[in-house]
Amino acid sequence: MAKNKPVGDGARVGAVRARSQVFNPQNQSWTKRDTGTGRFMDQKADPDPFKGIRKEKHK
Repeated sequence: MAKNKPVGDGARVGAVRARSQVFNPQNQSWTKRDTGTGRFMDQKADPDPFKGIRKEKHK
């Protein structure tokens, strides 16, 4: 059976909670958002999305 060890090594298992990311087509980058407040937190410098953070649906 798989175990999440060693404890305290900084490795995350699963998705990050209370955060999402959205793609900005104007500057071709991904922006991270706090889902509780809706404020933007961070923006990626490269064109790849953030790892382990869910993507928001397009409306």
